[in-house]
Parts: sequence; C-alpha cells; structure tokens
Amino acid sequence: MARLLVIGGGIAGTAAALALHKAGQEVAVYEAHPDSAEDIGAFLTLASNGLRALAELDAAPAVTAAGFPLTTMRLLDAEGTEVARAPLGEADDPVLRYRCLRRGELGAALRSEAVGRGIGIVHGARLASVEDGPGGVTAHFTDGSTASGDLLLGADGLNSAVRRSIAPAARPRYAGQHVFYGYSSWAPAAGEDGTACITMIRGSAAAFGHTTSPRGETYWFARVTAEAPLTADETAHAAPTRWRDLLVPLLRRDTTPAADVVAATTGPVLVTNATEIPNGTPWRRGRTLLVGDAAHAASPATGQGASMALEDAVILAKCLRDAPDTESALSRYEALRRPRVEHNTTVSGNISRGVHAPAPGGRPAARPGDALARQLEWAAPLS
Repeated sequence: MARLLVIGGGIAGTAAALALHKAGQEVAVYEAHPDSAEDIGAFLTLASNGLRALAELDAAPAVTAAGFPLTTMRLLDAEGTEVARAPLGEADDPVLRYRCLRRGELGAALRSEAVGRGIGIVHGARLASVEDGPGGVTAHFTDGSTASGDLLLGADGLNSAVRRSIAPAARPRYAGQHVFYGYSSWAPAAGEDGTACITMIRGSAAAFGHTTSPRGETYWFARVTAEAPLTADETAHAAPTRWRDLLVPLLRRDTTPAADVVAATTGPVLVTNATEIPNGTPWRRGRTLLVGDAAHAASPATGQGASMALEDAVILAKCLRDAPDTESALSRYEALRRPRVEHNTTVSGNISRGVHAPAPGGRPAARPGDALARQLEWAAPLS
C-alpha cells in the first residue's frame, strides 16, 4: 500500500482522496484554509460525465442530495427569442442528470464522504515547499510541520503552490472575460420545463445564464468581455452594489429577462476573472503530480471544471491500481487525460474570447471517439 499526500482539500483534492482510498491506497489531505469554506458565493453545474465519475466513487447520493437537477437547456438571442432547445447530457438517467449546486455544497458533500470513510483532512496546512528524494516525497508546511509519502498530488487550484515547485515559469492566463455570479429573488416564467431548465442568453453585451431552484431562487451568471482582468484590489474593495449597478445597464440593452434578474439581486455578487492554465504546462516531476485546476484550469464557459476534476480522480486511481509501478501509472494517466482536458481548455477559451459561440446541445467537451464511460468504469481495466 502506497502513502499519498494530497495538497488541497477542494473538489479535486477530496475527490482524488476518495478514489485513491477506494483503490486501496493510504491517503491524507492537507488544506491551507483553516476551515472548509470554498467559494461560497459561486455555483456550478455538474455535467453527466462528472456525475458518472461520482457514481464510480460511490459518492453520487451525497452530492445529489444537494442542489437540483437540470434536464433541458434553451438558448435565447438578444431580443429574447428562443433559437434552440435541447436536452442536457444524459437527462433520461436520474443518476447522470445534470445538477446545479453551490460550490460550497459540493465541497462539503465530498468532505463528509471522505471523513466518513476514515480519510484524514488536515486544515490550516499551507504548503511551503516540496522535497523529492529517492525514498519518497516530503511536504513542508509554513508552520514547520512536515508530511512524507510515496506520491504527492497538487490539487491546490488555479494558484497552485505545488505547480510552482514543478513549473515555476508557468502562470495562469487571463481568458478575456469578467465572470459574475449571483442569486435573485425574481424568477422569470419557468415555461414547460419548470425548474429543470437552464436558460442561456446570447446578449449583445454579455453572455448570461439563469435557472430557478425549486425554492424559487434564481441562480444566474454573466460573462462580460473585457480587455484587462480585474485587479485584486478592485474585487476586494468594491462597494456592495458595484457589480449589480454595472451589469444592469449593460443587460438593459437587450429585451431579455437578464437585467430584471440581476436588478432583483439583493445579496452579494461574486466576480472573478475567466482564467486558464496554458496547454502544455508540465504536470509532474519525480513523485509529484498536478490534478484538477492546478493542472488544467479552463475558463468557465463550458462549465466543465468540476466534472473534469472528478474524471481526473477516478482515472488516476485506476492507473495507480492497475499499472506495475508509479512511473508507468503517471505516464498512462497523463496520456489519457491531457488530450481531453486540453481540448476543453481550448474550446472554453475560444468561447470566452469570442472565437466562436458555444453549441446549444449542452454536451461536455470531448474528443471524438473518447471511450470515457469505459475509462471511468471502476471494474473495467484501462486499455
């Protein structure tokens, strides 16, 4: 049994720990933050591919207990005319049906599963450096403590400290949009799909999406093209109504429900920059490997970030389970994962930069011919 250290207790790290534990590995998670809060203001959709991975980790019930299902997507133009409508993913299968939930809810569900299975999660463990030697790898934390193992996984997100130890020259790259998230008390007419429909609006000044929860709360996002990213000072010190007041006039240019949804938002509006990790960034060195956003963060345009991280978890665990040694396992993992996730990064970045519009089918980005279902099937060997 190998001992694995996971740096980062978010979605990617906790899912990886669940998968590795299922594969019979000894695993511990080290999270820099002193508590479990994680982007509480943001929400996400888990696509069918992500839910398939969750099912293979025996974690689907815990996650689907939060949030609500989405079965249909419709697309409106700037005049509010419906131009397309399509099922989302594998909508006919309750286990694989898209799910909308807050990021914090997903993180909490995964952590609860991990703790219930006896996986240790250490909070307040901020990584200082990684020492890789012939007998193992050691994580040094800023409080002076250390942890040693056979393999270290960097699942510490976009600004990964582990990535800096592997590829210090690699930097996240701005993908051309500011992205806003909020929750509104005003819900547009649900239509025939009720609360299981997400509406995407191709507006003149912003790409906008909204869906209404069974409790009548409208979850919304807006992606606004901008030449330069927002600075940390701008996002940290904005007045409470700044982002709402910025968005509403932009959205009023169109005859869609978007402006009314945002105008009825009384709580905080979260804003972030669409950011990506450049394709080709190194993922591993010695006994250290990057997973999730630390390796392949994409702009949020395809909505695949969390689902890709869940895929990573299952396929990495299977590679380590089935390969004759760690080096061949990591080589196999990278060969399987890099083409798929980098395709997603490219597609998502192109959408954010306006190179082309997203297809209305709601399908996860994938290379033609990917045998993803078999790769994710726990009992199936990786061919």
